[in-house]
Parts: sequence; C-alpha cells; structure tokens
Amino acid sequence: MIDRLEQEIDMLDRHLEVLEKVIDNEPIGIVKMSNETGHPHHKIRYSLRVLEEASLIEPTSQGAATTDETSEFVAGLDGRIDDITTTVEEMTIENTVESSP
Repeated sequence: MIDRLEQEIDMLDRHLEVLEKVIDNEPIGIVKMSNETGHPHHKIRYSLRVLEEASLIEPTSQGAATTDETSEFVAGLDGRIDDITTTVEEMTIENTVESSP
C-alpha cells in the first residue's frame, strides 16, 4: 500500500522535474532532457505525454514548450503540495488509533 504511494510520488517528482526543464529551456527535446536529468528516454517521453494530457506542455517541431495553463498550475503548486503534506503528516497510527471509537 505504501510502496505504491512512494512510486507515485517518485513519478510525480519526475514529471515536475521534466516540467521545470521545459519551463527553463523551452523548446526542449527528449534527448537533451534525458541527458540533463539522467532519466532514460522512455521515462522522459512518458512524463511529457502526461504533461501534454494535462495541457501543461505542447509539442513543437523544436521540442516541448509550455502552454497558457502552465503558469497558473505552477502558481498553485506549492499550496497543493502543502495541503497534501499536511494530510500525510496527519496520517499516523497514533492519530488513527486516537480517533477510533
């Protein structure tokens, strides 16, 4: 159960790293991004597809570029991560046991 959460967090971290590379270097291609991040091409390609499906990037002939929705997403990201962090911090065995009838 926790293993899956860890895997999802690792994948989200990679997606955000790829998005940051696009923001900082747009347009940027898979090969350059793979070389700079150390992630294999297929993982970069998957992250780009996820980001494109979320309308955060778009493909161009020169590589991935941001969209109009990227800056709004980035602006709200820290708050969303803080909310998730708070939720996870509240998920302890002690809190679960204390709140049980």
